[in-house]
Amino acid sequence: MSALADLPRIASGKVREIYDLGDQLLLVASDRISTYDVVHPTAIADKGAVLTGLSTFWFERTKDIVPNHLISVTDGVPEEARGRAMVVRKLEMLPIECVVRGYLSGSGWKDYQRTGQVCGIAVESGLNESDRLPEPIFTPATKALEGHDENIDFDRAVEIVGDRELTERARQVSIALYEHAAEHARQRGIILADTKFELGLDSNGRLTVGDEVCTPDSSRFWPADQYEPGRGQPSFDKQFVRDWASSTGWDRTPPAPAIPEAVVQRTRAKYREAYERVTGEPFSAWLERTGAR
Repeated sequence: MSALADLPRIASGKVREIYDLGDQLLLVASDRISTYDVVHPTAIADKGAVLTGLSTFWFERTKDIVPNHLISVTDGVPEEARGRAMVVRKLEMLPIECVVRGYLSGSGWKDYQRTGQVCGIAVESGLNESDRLPEPIFTPATKALEGHDENIDFDRAVEIVGDRELTERARQVSIALYEHAAEHARQRGIILADTKFELGLDSNGRLTVGDEVCTPDSSRFWPADQYEPGRGQPSFDKQFVRDWASSTGWDRTPPAPAIPEAVVQRTRAKYREAYERVTGEPFSAWLERTGAR
């Protein structure tokens, strides 16, 4: 088993490092955290393991809805990356973010306030911030190489993907994934307000979900017992760090400010609680199962 330093790194994102294993890839989730598309200099311990553990949980639960790229979280994973990494199949990724919203929040709420629509989709009037939508909606976004992703309507997504049938299939799969995950989360006392998926085609042309699924980085998780429409909600995701960052007066351009220790520890606890609530097992069980140190 090679050390990470011995493997060819082919990409480095805000959170993940991607290494080439020949016919496969190694995805390593770091403990880095970003807000407003800028990485903070302060890490959140255990964050990478939470992201990987939750994604693995959802990949297993949703494999009958759509295939996923996961091969192993142990075989082929270097010792120093155990718990934070997965060996996966290579995919040809769709050039859009597949976002599903079940509640009116974030950029969707801002769009609704401005236009009465959410990414070109008409929804009923008179809704308040954090209200549940009548049904989940597919609101794709661009994948910006720099800066922020841009919300787009379905027809623009079709133009970018270049295949209406494939884009429609991506919409159907994304909503099915969201509905399944939202129902499970609801049973665990969590509201899955919205989430985004990365979909691609495998070597046989099958639509496949990759990257991460319903993690605190890709989703808004709200505690159901504190849910109160008409305002922003407390959360188990990185919204807590976003809120702190906004309160500092930072203009959202690099460099991002260092995160105080109290915010780091509370965020770490929120991520771990999200794992434990969703999976129903102690976070330590995931670390033990993968041989993490």
